[in-house]
Amino acid sequence: MATEEETPSQRDITAMLQGRTRAYEAARAAIAPAARSCSVYDGRAPHWMVFGIAATRLRRSVKIGLTTVGLDGTVEILRARHRDEELRTGNIVAADRSWFLTLYFDATGTELLACNGVKKERPSRGSRQKLQL
Repeated sequence: MATEEETPSQRDITAMLQGRTRAYEAARAAIAPAARSCSVYDGRAPHWMVFGIAATRLRRSVKIGLTTVGLDGTVEILRARHRDEELRTGNIVAADRSWFLTLYFDATGTELLACNGVKKERPSRGSRQKLQL
């Protein structure tokens, strides 16, 4: 497992993605086939910024009708907890590029706080978002 000075490896992230939600299942499935599909950013960002980006992504996805998994839960987790903390983020791109998954870590990168995904698709006209819970 990565220490506070290290970026979590793909193996560390896979171990963190046990159980929880369908978003975690999707992330495990996406990370397995392509070793280069997973990255964690070195920098830290303030909670308000990370939360704001996730909330905006949720609003926009609902508005244009994108399929998401775990995005609403991520927004709730970030809204309720981890205030006044710095967070790290990462992403996983599915091997077939059909899903873009975002990972949210504590400042040290040793605890996975939330995970969500947005399906890469053309926005549907006139239909609502398809949430996968």
